[in-house]
Amino acid sequence: MTGELKNKIDGLWEIFWTGGITNPLEVVEQMTYLMFIRDIDSADNIRAKEAAMLGLHFKSIFDGEVEIDGRKVEGEQLKWSVFHDFPAQRMYSIVQEWVFPFIKNLHGDKNSVYSKYMKDANFKINTPLMLSKIVDAMDEIYAMMDKVQSTDVRGDVYEYLLSKIAQSGVNGQFRTPRHIIKMMVEMMAPQPNETICDPACGTSGFLVMSGEYLKENYKKEVLLDKKNRDHFMNDMFYGFDTDGTMLRIGAMNMMTHGIENPCIEYRDSLSDQNPDRDKYSLILANPPFKGSLDAEIVSTDLLKVCKTKKTELLFLALFIRMLKIGGKCACIVPDGVLFGSSNAHKAIRKEIVENQKLEAVISMPSGVFKPYAGVSTGILIFTKTNHGGTDNVWFYDMTADGKSLDDKRTPIADNDVPDIIARFKKLDGEKDRKRTDKSFMVPKSEIIEKDYDLSINKYKEVEYVPVEYPPTSEILDEIEKLNEQIMEETRVLRELLKGTSN
Repeated sequence: MTGELKNKIDGLWEIFWTGGITNPLEVVEQMTYLMFIRDIDSADNIRAKEAAMLGLHFKSIFDGEVEIDGRKVEGEQLKWSVFHDFPAQRMYSIVQEWVFPFIKNLHGDKNSVYSKYMKDANFKINTPLMLSKIVDAMDEIYAMMDKVQSTDVRGDVYEYLLSKIAQSGVNGQFRTPRHIIKMMVEMMAPQPNETICDPACGTSGFLVMSGEYLKENYKKEVLLDKKNRDHFMNDMFYGFDTDGTMLRIGAMNMMTHGIENPCIEYRDSLSDQNPDRDKYSLILANPPFKGSLDAEIVSTDLLKVCKTKKTELLFLALFIRMLKIGGKCACIVPDGVLFGSSNAHKAIRKEIVENQKLEAVISMPSGVFKPYAGVSTGILIFTKTNHGGTDNVWFYDMTADGKSLDDKRTPIADNDVPDIIARFKKLDGEKDRKRTDKSFMVPKSEIIEKDYDLSINKYKEVEYVPVEYPPTSEILDEIEKLNEQIMEETRVLRELLKGTSN
């Protein structure tokens, strides 16, 4: 994200505010609708080209006449690339009367997840002039994004918008940085037959990135094989959250990235309304930190694993329950989960070490989630076995993620992310690493001895390099010389002052 691009987005934000939309969540929601409208035009064109290259039949959603609220209109007029050239009043009428109802009913299936969350969506832009300014500003932003040589710029822009909603939610929710999501997805390397879930999905970042990984690495298997394609579009991705606005944004985010019918649902994952057991092959998540729940609404089988009200511990118990045997989990946890001394903390760590297969613990620096929060976090990676299997656990001490660890998060050269991905994929080569290195293996027996403590500081060895100082007499001589120099310069200064006053 360049400074110029941020300034353009801030300018777009200002148009909304001066136009009377001052709730940050509503601003992002309206921007998301418009980004979605623009993106489905671009995505439709891309899919048409891909289909032509692959010799597949493709029917554009804008082909011919489209029925909207009982009226038939020319589909071509609904395309951003067409209506953005219209006069302000005509553009406003088309977007308000046709385009917005079109995207609300895009699926046709009234029972689809997308339709469920879009039915309450409202177009809140007040005037034709305001819409015209917004459309022009967005065209400029997209033109700038096209010039930035980064595959992540679209996501970075979206993350920048989301960062304006709030510093963090009431239960400690905050946006997961895109590059951390990408790192976790690459480490897990999803396959075309996966069933992937994020039980606290927010805007669906982990699910979107998993879809992008699959399209990039298994394009033929995912898009050309009919069975795999149906699975990819309808049954691969599951996301749950308790925030309706986030679910709406998440559903549009998924559709914009080419996943037609993701299973995005309103659900309190920790309660009895979540029936999922032994269902998913991969869970990727950054669940809410530091939240406390009423024990009466928490599913009783989770409390059997660890009796607590702390959401970060309950979610770990939930992940184990929701995974299939052989399923994998990569999740972000606050540092306290790794070393907390309460019975509940120890119980969940013991469950993962003794009854499942703990594979990796990655310690992340506290600045990773700035400006949202300064909390220190780690990543746990484990496989559900229900019969143990933990042998040697891989620890990595991440000290840099390619960005400064202050509120500005500006790009820097130091970056452990590529090294983490490369080493995780070749864990056999990590067995001989020393405890003074960034990464090393710790046997299960040692973890048990340390009362299942998973803090890297319990196992890392610090190499102290002796520093030789000159003898005390030499230091005192140097201090005397400096004092003499100060006295002489003070004397000269006094003489100068006397001469000035005369």
